[in-house]
Amino acid sequence: MLTEPANAYARRLNTWDAAMIVIGGVIGAGIFLTPATVARHTSSGAEVLLLWAIGGLLTLAGVLCYAELGARRPQAGGIYVYLREAFGLLPAFLFGWTMALINYPGSVAAVATMFADYFCTAIGLPPLLYVKPVAVGAIVFIVGINLFGIRAGAWMQNIFTVLKLTAVALLVVSGLVLAQGHLGLALARDTTYPVSSWAFAGALLPVLFTYGGFHYLNDLAGEVRNPQRTLPRALGMGMAGVVICYVLANYAYLAGLGHAGLAASEAPAADLMRRMFGESGATVIAVGIACSTFGYCAIAIAGGARVLQTMGADGVFFRAAGRVDLRTRAPQIALALLGAWAVVLTLSGSFNQLLNYTTVGEWLGHVFGIGTLFWYRKHFIDDPAPYRVPFYPLLPLIFVITVFGVIVASAIHAPGDAGMSLAIIALGVPVYYGWQRWTHRQSA
Repeated sequence: MLTEPANAYARRLNTWDAAMIVIGGVIGAGIFLTPATVARHTSSGAEVLLLWAIGGLLTLAGVLCYAELGARRPQAGGIYVYLREAFGLLPAFLFGWTMALINYPGSVAAVATMFADYFCTAIGLPPLLYVKPVAVGAIVFIVGINLFGIRAGAWMQNIFTVLKLTAVALLVVSGLVLAQGHLGLALARDTTYPVSSWAFAGALLPVLFTYGGFHYLNDLAGEVRNPQRTLPRALGMGMAGVVICYVLANYAYLAGLGHAGLAASEAPAADLMRRMFGESGATVIAVGIACSTFGYCAIAIAGGARVLQTMGADGVFFRAAGRVDLRTRAPQIALALLGAWAVVLTLSGSFNQLLNYTTVGEWLGHVFGIGTLFWYRKHFIDDPAPYRVPFYPLLPLIFVITVFGVIVASAIHAPGDAGMSLAIIALGVPVYYGWQRWTHRQSA
């Protein structure tokens, strides 16, 4: 039986809500833009689909590992909680320092700006004048809804996840209709883009990044009903749905635009819809992308706030941020702080570089987060586990080794960004000890 403190979160999320969080946390703007980048690193439609299938299978392996971790420790905070228990407070703080204070608000600022850009395009507002005010308004609105508790946030999230799935479905249908019975041409080789095996392997980087975001449900695990049963189901169902959507969307791009057309496109979703419906089609997909990005922001704010709250409760962040409102069961101060910092980054326009700097830290967090599974299996060998990842230790090893390889490849491709990411993580060490000293003085 789980025991919860008096100020614990209320478990109000059912399996449907949890699965929608998984889907909404993964599907943002990437699937509408990244396929063109992947196509430029391949020489046929078959290779494009193979890469998205491989990326999906690798991500599913990671998701199954997160399902066991979430079932073992169904508490708010996700990776932060696993690192704290397995490796101590300092490694957990370094993850929280990198993610909750930089990556989460940075990604919210970046995606909120993208939402505002597509929103302004869809309704005819001049982007140069209105992008920042609309982005700030979106962040403030999302924070305001979440202040009323997880149910209000879940309702909003479910609506926007259904809308983004509708946008993906529209893309798939449009691509298949444009193919006009020549669906096999989508897999054909394109001599315009002869690439090496190294380039093909490097194309897995943007694929995996587009599959990222599956960990947000674990950040919210303290609010999931019957978590030992619900978390594995929701993670598996949600991620399987994402893989199907991504493979079908890429097949539609290839069928409607061809490999060369996809590789040459800067906005494949808009180009596909424009071919099908004219400029009105581009406007429709702009609305779909706006819904998709808005939904992602809602999940990132909710999940990031739970990490901040857990850090505050542990005394490695402002103590006030560790409070959970007794009436709404929401981390209201943590939500306000995260939202305020995201607004500052949005107005300053400095979020893109921050995201580049913290990408390595984010994926290192996944490596060490799933690495805690080996610690739990060793130290709690006799404890009954409500869910165990199949093919252990093969699946976690495959995920850890592959993702670490992706990190190395990313560091080789952009050594400056990787170096800054490691520097930001290292800077957290003196911050941690300085904060501990300051906290002790305050207590005294």
